[in-house]
Amino acid sequence: MTRAAPSSLAAAALWGALTTLTACGAASLDAGSDHPHGPLPVDERNPLIVNNDGARDNWQGEWAILLASSGHLQLAGIVVDASADYPSLEDNVAAWRQMVSAARSSGMRGIPDPIASVGAPLQEPADGAIDATVPNRSEGARFIVDAAARLSEPLRPVVVATGGQLTDLADAYLIDHAVADRVVVVSSVGETTGASISTGWPNGDLDPWATTIVVSKFRYVQVNTYYAQNDDVPAARVAGLPSNPFGVWMASKLSDILDLREASDQGSVIASALPSFSLDVLRASAQDAAPPAAGHAPTVTAGTSGRVWAVTRGDNTAATARFWQTLQDPATFAP
Repeated sequence: MTRAAPSSLAAAALWGALTTLTACGAASLDAGSDHPHGPLPVDERNPLIVNNDGARDNWQGEWAILLASSGHLQLAGIVVDASADYPSLEDNVAAWRQMVSAARSSGMRGIPDPIASVGAPLQEPADGAIDATVPNRSEGARFIVDAAARLSEPLRPVVVATGGQLTDLADAYLIDHAVADRVVVVSSVGETTGASISTGWPNGDLDPWATTIVVSKFRYVQVNTYYAQNDDVPAARVAGLPSNPFGVWMASKLSDILDLREASDQGSVIASALPSFSLDVLRASAQDAAPPAAGHAPTVTAGTSGRVWAVTRGDNTAATARFWQTLQDPATFAP
C-alpha cells in the first residue's frame, strides 16, 4: 500500500537509547554457501512472509506467489492488516483470498492462506520506552513470532517483506524480543535521499511508533528503488497474461494499480528474493538516527556498517523480464 501524504507520531526520547536476480535463472532453495548471495543479509533461501494491507494497488502478492510456485522461494505466510489508507480489514482479506484462490485454481503451489490481523497503531508510552508499549498481541504478530521460532536458522532468518505499516512486526517484538534475532525486515517504506534514510512516508508514517521500534530492534532493509510497477503489466502486454484464473485476477486489477513511483510494495519481495536486483545499497546504524520530531518516524544517516540497509537503485529491467518469464512458464502453473 501507499498513498500521497505525510504525517504521524513518534518521539525523540528513544533515540538516546538505540543500540543498533539471483541471476534470472532459477536457484535451489538450499543451494550455495552460507553467505548471502547478494549485498543484503537475506536471499532466496530465506523463508518469506508477506505483510500488507490492500491487495489490489500493486504487484507484491503476485511476485511472491509466482516465485513460490516456481520453486524460487518458500512463502511461509501472508499477513493482512488494515491501515488508515485501507481501513477495511474485511475487504483487504477478501482481496488477498481471491488472489490465493485464483493462484491455486491455476495449479500454483506453495501458497498459504492469508491471515487476518487485527491491531491498531501502537501508542508511544509517556516515557518513550519501547518495553513500556502496550502490545496488540495481534494474530499477525503471533504468527510472525511462531513462524520465526519454527523456521529461522542462525544463518537463515525469516524475512518479513512489508508493503504497509509495521505494526504487526513491532507487536511481535513486544510479545517476544527473541523474534528480532530470527527475522530480517525488508520494507517498502520511506525515502532515501543522498545519505539520509527517512523511514516515514510512504508507509512508515502510518504507525511511526511501530516504525521506530522496528528500525531500532530488527535488522532492517529499506527498499527505495521506486520500482516502476506500471511497467510490469502495461496495456500492451495484457493479452500475454496466462489464460487461467490467475491471469484473469491480474487483469482485473490493472485500473487499481497506483500510478505513483513510491507505491512499489513489490520491491520488498524482489529485493529479498533476487539478490542481483539490488545495485546500490547504503549501510547505516540505528544509533545514527536523528531524534525524530514528535509525530514522525526516524531518519537515519548512512555511513556506519550497522543493522540498517537501504536499497537505492535496482535492476528494474531484469526484474520485469523475470516477472514475465515466470508468468509465461507453463511449469509455474503445473499442479
